[in-house]
Amino acid sequence: MNNQNISIVIPVYNEDESIPYLYREIKDALSNYSSHEIIFINDGSIDNSFNEITKIVEQDSSVILIDLYRNFGKADALNEGFKVASGDIMITIDADLQDDPAEIANLINKINEGWDLVSGWKVNRKDPITKRWPSKLFNAVMRYVTNVKIHDFNCGLKGYRRKVVKALDLYGGMHRYMPALAAQKGFSVTEIEVNHRPRKFGVTKYGGSRMFHGFYDLLTVLFLGKYLSRPLHFFGSIGFLLLSAGLAINVYLTVGWFNRVWIGNRPIFFLGILLLIVGIQFFSMGLIGELITKTAHRNENIVLRKYKKAK
Repeated sequence: MNNQNISIVIPVYNEDESIPYLYREIKDALSNYSSHEIIFINDGSIDNSFNEITKIVEQDSSVILIDLYRNFGKADALNEGFKVASGDIMITIDADLQDDPAEIANLINKINEGWDLVSGWKVNRKDPITKRWPSKLFNAVMRYVTNVKIHDFNCGLKGYRRKVVKALDLYGGMHRYMPALAAQKGFSVTEIEVNHRPRKFGVTKYGGSRMFHGFYDLLTVLFLGKYLSRPLHFFGSIGFLLLSAGLAINVYLTVGWFNRVWIGNRPIFFLGILLLIVGIQFFSMGLIGELITKTAHRNENIVLRKYKKAK
């Protein structure tokens, strides 16, 4: 019997038919782990999901229900689950039965090899082509821009050490980028192949609009990861380009003025002035950002632990 403390975190949105089957499969997968908990986060479901989870909670003390008062989205649901979870290793799994709970042990074993985050890779994905090909494109872009070399960033089946989830702040659509966010903070990230199953009940909860939302979230991840601690590098670079362009235009016009070329009624004169003003504004935003960052950094606790020799 394994004595590791395991937390299973499951966001749920309108999956009432799947929940009883999922619970039984997870309990089977955790049969060799003496210390475990299963956390269902009901993310504003409008079907019978709440009642199905309540039945399970009443008969199993290791099951916890977190009920959100409306649908906030997967990232917020996971974040609330992580706040409650007490396990040394945490596993996330979707509630639609497409993720196979039998893979939980494989994720735990991989983490025990020394990895901080292990992501599932749905090699043989059982989804329609309208979901598979956009996903392939998304993952290819993510590998390129984040330099995290895994194949499936958005797989719901993942394993984490406790320190990883406590270091991440999830909101919006950030659940798609957890491997990238973890890597930005210096945690080790890998993946394993996992079994993926066809949807048995209900329909997918994700529409085509998530591609656009995902693009905006990606920009947020890249900006926060690269420039959060040095905003002047971002805004200052833009400001420098605008100032340079404005200065070049005005130098050109000044030379012309000395050669008796009238500039007062030339539109390019106003463009040069505008670029100078906007460039200065970008520099100002960068400096203000630096002041805010430095102030916040003074109050940030970045110490993981302290050791002191006993007397």
